[in-house]
Amino acid sequence: MHVSRARSGARILGLALAALAIAVPAAQAKASKDVPVQLLGINDFHGNLEPPTGSSSRITDLGPDTNGDGAPDPVTIEPIGGGAYLATQLRAMRQQQQNTLTVSAGDLIGASPFLSALFHDEPTIEAMNEMGLDLNAVGNHEFDEGVMELLRMQNGGCGPENSCPQGSFGGADFKFLAANVVYKDTGKPIFPAYAIKKFGHIKVGFIGMTLEGTPDIVAAAGIQDVKFLDEAETANKYAAVLRKKHGVRAIVVLVHEGGTPGAPFAGIDGCNVSGPIVDIVGRTTDAVDLFVTGHTHQPYTCTKANGQLIDGRPVTSASSFGRLITNIGFKLDRRTKDIKDVTADNVIVNRTQSRALDIQALIDRYSQLAAPIGNVPVGRISADILREPNTAQSPAIGLNPLGNLIADAQLADTTAADRGDADIALMNPGGVRADLVFAPDGVVTYAEAFGVQPFNNIVTTQSYTGAQLLAVLKDQWCEGPRNVLLPSASLTYTYDASAAAAIIGAPSCAAVASPVSNVRINGAPIDETATYRVTLNNFLADGGDSFASLRAGTNRTSLTDFDVDSLVRYLEPSLTGTPVSPPAANRSITIVP
Repeated sequence: MHVSRARSGARILGLALAALAIAVPAAQAKASKDVPVQLLGINDFHGNLEPPTGSSSRITDLGPDTNGDGAPDPVTIEPIGGGAYLATQLRAMRQQQQNTLTVSAGDLIGASPFLSALFHDEPTIEAMNEMGLDLNAVGNHEFDEGVMELLRMQNGGCGPENSCPQGSFGGADFKFLAANVVYKDTGKPIFPAYAIKKFGHIKVGFIGMTLEGTPDIVAAAGIQDVKFLDEAETANKYAAVLRKKHGVRAIVVLVHEGGTPGAPFAGIDGCNVSGPIVDIVGRTTDAVDLFVTGHTHQPYTCTKANGQLIDGRPVTSASSFGRLITNIGFKLDRRTKDIKDVTADNVIVNRTQSRALDIQALIDRYSQLAAPIGNVPVGRISADILREPNTAQSPAIGLNPLGNLIADAQLADTTAADRGDADIALMNPGGVRADLVFAPDGVVTYAEAFGVQPFNNIVTTQSYTGAQLLAVLKDQWCEGPRNVLLPSASLTYTYDASAAAAIIGAPSCAAVASPVSNVRINGAPIDETATYRVTLNNFLADGGDSFASLRAGTNRTSLTDFDVDSLVRYLEPSLTGTPVSPPAANRSITIVP
């Protein structure tokens, strides 16, 4: 059959148009397809390369209903955590998604166990390089050894004694972020404020910060040249930069500040969070889509799934010490370039899986280097001496046996014949970082003692009048719930819970009655006009943990070694004598309603 060229051309054109009609919707469908992304979040690792022990090796979650009330019951899961297991878990989870990123919300290093701390946390940085960490927002403990040492962690090079035990240190392959830590003279951040990653050609911005209150909880000497800015204001500033300068619509904040879940207990994926993070999120622009948080060592996933978003945004935290990984999923909308459909769940890092051989080899290598120092026995204990609060005391007190023991040790060390004349000692709870565990034989090694006090603080003694001491004890409750100082056995007092309730949050501490009374030193009533010698670590003596009243001390004297050495000297007689027992509960404070 003959077909004219005109008809043939029309037919070809028609087929082409039909093909185009099919192709355009297909292209539109492809263009509108969402891009799935996985974030794997950790926080507050604190150099826990070796599997943690004691309370740091377990977590409480919801389990089966065992009491027949129709609701799941709390269950303790242990042992968990450890660098080699964390690496295995991270690598397995990454296999689930092509678009994946591993992030940390701070305190990756600092307040670390002996294995990492002895070498200034170089082992942890090297391990995180191998684990594939991509971003780390600085936390307060990253500043434990000061800004210059933290810069070395990023850039590499050898530093203080015991650094570079293998000849060199290359620094972190991942990026530190510090949007709200700026030099006082230039106003510029010490590390980049943000990072931009692309998934399916869509940009995602990550803003990294620590808590504004970092100067209150780290030694002042190392941070004199920097200042710490408001978290929400900083996030708002850089969210605007990301949007206007870089065209980023998907924004994640990694912030080393968090909250605490309240009752009823909802497990590791509950929320019901109160604390600083609620205020920070509430003051942050809606341009921020997701908050990955830390600092409080609490697990929570505040998501749409559990109906507990914070100010309409998802907020997560993975507890601490590498015990959990937060598996965060979301989609990037190809049309809006923004984040949607965020999910999150905390995954337990169990020890039933295999250990990552490369990380275990790294741990073994550093363990061999540390063994000549760390394995030396320094004392014996008769039972576990824990940093968990005594359950017999109200939550407002929360004294812990190990903190009391440290106070006793520091007092003993500063009342020795050639060391001073102290009357009492006070210890900050945040400075007690690990338990002394009896198993298997009650022997305490230097590495275990160091794990309890890893900050290398200096034990100091200062003079205070009785009136100044009363102000310090009252100051424990001013301006909101505070850390209650852990006293040596030589200090006793009565605590009035109702008076404390009145003082917490009061606009002026001076205008309300002190909850502390019947203060006695070595059994004698305190004399407001007398002078007393008080032993503290230098962090507290310089006003750390917001105890500005402790700066009033005069006539400071200091020991020439570190606070852990005072604990070691206190324990040493037990090597051949009677093992050291946990201090008695409620020995120092009498509680009245």
